[in-house]
Parts: sequence; C-alpha cells; structure tokens
Amino acid sequence: MNGSGSQTANTTLLRAIFQMGIPVSGKNLFPSNIAGLPTWFTIRVCDQGYLARKRRNDVLVGMNPETSVEDVSAMSPGSILVLNDGVPLPKIPDDRTVYKIPFNKLVEPLVADVKLRKLVVNMVYVGVVAHLLGIDPEEVDRALSAQLGKKPKALEMNRAAVRAGADYAARNLKPAPFRLERRTKTEGKILIEGNQAAALGAMFGGVTFLSWYPITPSSSLAESLQGYLERFRRDPKTGKATFAVVQAEDEIAAIGMVLGASWTGARAMTTTSGPGLSLMTEFTGFSYFAEVPAVIWDIQRIGPSTGLPTRTSQADLLSVAFLSHGDTKHVILFPATVEDCYLFGMKAFDLAERLQTPVFVLSDLDIGMNIWMSDPFRYPDKPWDRGKVLAAEDLAKVSTFERYRDLDHDGIPYRTLPGTDHPLAGYFTRGSGHDERAAYTENPEAYKRLMDRLAAKFETARSFVPPPVVERAPGATTGILGFGSSHWAIVEARDVLAEDGLKTNYLLLKAYPFTKEVRSFIEACDRVYVVEQNRDGQMKSLLTMEYPDLAMKLRSILHYDGLSIDAESIVDQVKEREREGVLAR
Repeated sequence: MNGSGSQTANTTLLRAIFQMGIPVSGKNLFPSNIAGLPTWFTIRVCDQGYLARKRRNDVLVGMNPETSVEDVSAMSPGSILVLNDGVPLPKIPDDRTVYKIPFNKLVEPLVADVKLRKLVVNMVYVGVVAHLLGIDPEEVDRALSAQLGKKPKALEMNRAAVRAGADYAARNLKPAPFRLERRTKTEGKILIEGNQAAALGAMFGGVTFLSWYPITPSSSLAESLQGYLERFRRDPKTGKATFAVVQAEDEIAAIGMVLGASWTGARAMTTTSGPGLSLMTEFTGFSYFAEVPAVIWDIQRIGPSTGLPTRTSQADLLSVAFLSHGDTKHVILFPATVEDCYLFGMKAFDLAERLQTPVFVLSDLDIGMNIWMSDPFRYPDKPWDRGKVLAAEDLAKVSTFERYRDLDHDGIPYRTLPGTDHPLAGYFTRGSGHDERAAYTENPEAYKRLMDRLAAKFETARSFVPPPVVERAPGATTGILGFGSSHWAIVEARDVLAEDGLKTNYLLLKAYPFTKEVRSFIEACDRVYVVEQNRDGQMKSLLTMEYPDLAMKLRSILHYDGLSIDAESIVDQVKEREREGVLAR
C-alpha cells in the first residue's frame, strides 16, 4: 500500500487482520525528505507465522500517481491491484485482477475540507480492501476505535469513510480471487514496535536519566521512554518526577550527561544512530578507560555520512565494537526480536554496572520502527545487579580502598558513589593515565597493568552476556549464524532450504564478546554461513579475529540495499555458494 497520510489506515488493516487470529507484521517504508513524498507500507499475512519481508506482493493498493507505473509493473501474475481511478498505469497483463476505484469522489461527500480529504481518503481503501479480502468489519471498527477512540469526531469521520469504501465494493466489485479466513494463531499475542519495547525494558530496568538528541530512527525510543516515565515515574502524592529527561544540544553533550549522571549512581542511557554515534567516540573512550557505566542504544540505519536515514542496516558493528582511539573493546547486545528489545532494555543496565563499562545495544530501523507480533513480555522477577558498589558500611570493614585495584581477579574493581559517608570513599575519576589508587601516572608498567586488566574484564564479560540460541537439525553439517533483525528471514530461509534438501543448524548471536557456544557451533559444522545486513561482512570479520583457526569455515551472506532482509535473498545466496562448493570438489 502506498499513499500520503496512510499510517492510520494501514495500521487499522494490520490490527484487524491480527484480531482475526492471523499472523501478521507490518513494515513502513518512508522517505527521509519531509515533503509529502510517496510512502509504502507492507503487511505480511502468513499462516505459518513468518514475519520477514517478502520480495513479492500479492495485493497492491495504489494511491500515488508518482510511483503507480513502477508499483503496478512490479506485481506478479495472480495478484490483486486496487488502484485509485486516474493514476498513470502501464499495460496490465490479463492474469492480474484489477479494481479501479474513484477514491477521491467517494470521499468528497464525507469531508468538506479539501486538505483533510487527502488524509481521510485512505480510510476509503480500508473499506474496499476489507470487503474484497473478507476482513471482518467488526474487527476493522475495533482496530479503528483503538487508534481514534479518544477523538470522537475523527473516529466518526473515518468510520464513515470505511463504510463508504465497503459499500462501494459490495455494489460494484466482483469477488477477489482469494480471501482471508479466521485463525486462532494470535491468541495471547501483542503488536508492538521495537523502540517501544526497548523503552519499556529501560523503564523496568530502573533508568532514571535519559539524555538524547533527535535522530532517525532512534527518536521514537526516547519519545516512548519519556512517555512511559511521565506516566509511571511520578510520585503519586506530589506529582514530582523521579526521573530526568534532557534533549541535549548534540550527541556529544548527550553522552557526556549520561556519564555524569551514571558516575553519581543513576542508571543513565542515551539513544542514537550512526552519525550521532560518531560524535560520541571520545566520551565513549573515556567511559571505557575511566570505567564509568553507560547504556547506549544504536538504532542502525544506512551510512556512510547521512546515508539513507530511513533505511535499515547492520553496518555499525565494527565501529561500535572498537569505538574510541587506542585499544578498546566494547560489550554489545544484539536484539533479534521485540522481546529481546524489552529484555535487553533491562539487561544492558545490569551489564554496564556489573562491568563498569559502556554497553551498546545494536538494534536497527527494521526492529525499532516497524510493527512486530510477539508473546507478551514477562514482568521482571530478579533484582537489579548494581555490581561492585561499596557503601559506607562496606568501607568500615576495610583498611583501604583503591578504586582501580582488581581484588577478585576478574578485571572488575570496586567503586563508590559520590556522597558516600566515609573518609575512604573519595577518589579521582581519570581519563588520563592512572594507577590502582586512581593517582595520575605515566608509568609504562602501570599503564600496561591497567590495559591488561581492562582486557581481562572483557574476558569476564563472556560469563555475563546472554549466550546464543542454538538449534541443531539431525544430520545437518551446514550452519547458519545470524544476529539482530536478520533472524526472521533466516527462520523462513531454513525451512525453504530444508524443503529443498539442505538441513541447517542455526546459531542466533545475542552478544559480543562471544561465548564458548560460538566456537563449539563453528567447530561442529563443515561450513557456516554468516548472514548480515552490510556490505563488508563485519560480523564475519569479528568472528575471524576471534577464531582465526576456524576462518576457513566462514562464508558471508550479505544484504545491504536498505530494505529489510528477506528469506529469498538468503536462500538464493546459500544455494549459489553450495553449488560453488560442489563444483570446487
């Protein structure tokens, strides 16, 4: 579907289908220019529950004259075309079912305001499509009410538009060649965007400070979090906020404020995308070297430079892993689902404070800004892990406190928080050379000890980060390794490959540094296809650096056109590489 102001209409259709018990997902493709340019919204309806994008569309609702020729030409045999009367069209083959609808005329008697008609006209096609495809009118109305129930006038106007479309279709249109039927496969499920899920997780994870600078596609995470905090984090008696949200002047200020707040003991975070991440480089190095916790969400988009701000990508991986100058390695979480976004919204704070280091969560536009079906999120049942924080009563039991001393041989020192009422609590936080006592030094041996300890801490992190999810198929010797939003296309691709005779094992990465399960998985396979959405095979490079002795087993499956990855792209590349392997043998 495409059209201006179509978001409410498209979401209404998606929710109505979902309410009929049919698995569904929605992907919004919109331009980065703020000029009312064409947008597209794809609804995936799949009885098997696959949620990834498909290359081929079965139904087109064409409202944009600027793109109608190209959109119609891309449709396949057997497809349905619902077209606004008067849009430019190519020659349409006879094996497509075409409906030409006078949408603009149908909306005229309903809405007097000309500008408003351009928005409400989209609800007319909701009525048409619902009638043609057998979408329950009551479910359409329930979905519409969920969105506009607090705006009675708007709700009634849009209801009228839906009825007009359905009535016109009933009187004038022949039956469609296929229809939707009720299922029971969405019972107990929810629909949510990844950025909303991440915000919920951060709130349950105890965030008290958020600083951010607007940048697509991360802004909705900050906006959602602010909304949740305003609703749930005000003192019920006084109404006073128990949190702070600051829209900073730029990303440099945003990460600086996070470090200041975290140093005082707050659970603090920021959210950004690639260009903003670049500006955070120096402060991130300070956080790593001075060992100040921080949580940074990177909702990835296409670069370099401004790139394609409203397209998805997994191309920040290497820059994040080593973000800073000098020897640096950062802990990274890879959410693959909206439930992961929720869980990692909490887990990131525990890791940051336990390890006293910045922790990055690499989501992307596809997860963050699109609508996903999920099981309901579980209420947290474990206390927060604040890590090695010494209170006054702890300090009373020791004779000395040295901020950067590794007492437990895990690379992680103890820390105190400002205001701790004990004479031993104070120390200098240093981004320059320092020894175990936090005293300034340029001594080569002291610096080497510090860097070795930070490396040891990174090794310790392996036991704290979430392990990968591994699925093994009986008799399979070929592996697929994926992370992030590629997961859903991989799930579907594995089924297709299995039907074609190629069984595969699967490892879904959840974090960096890699845990022992990753090496075991690669060792157990003859070859492992690493699926990622970037040009240069960045995850494969990280794996090669980690396991140089296993590098010959790794093969890249790449997707980097800015559209979310689809199963067909994976299947085609795997089959091609398999054929190459047979020929080589």
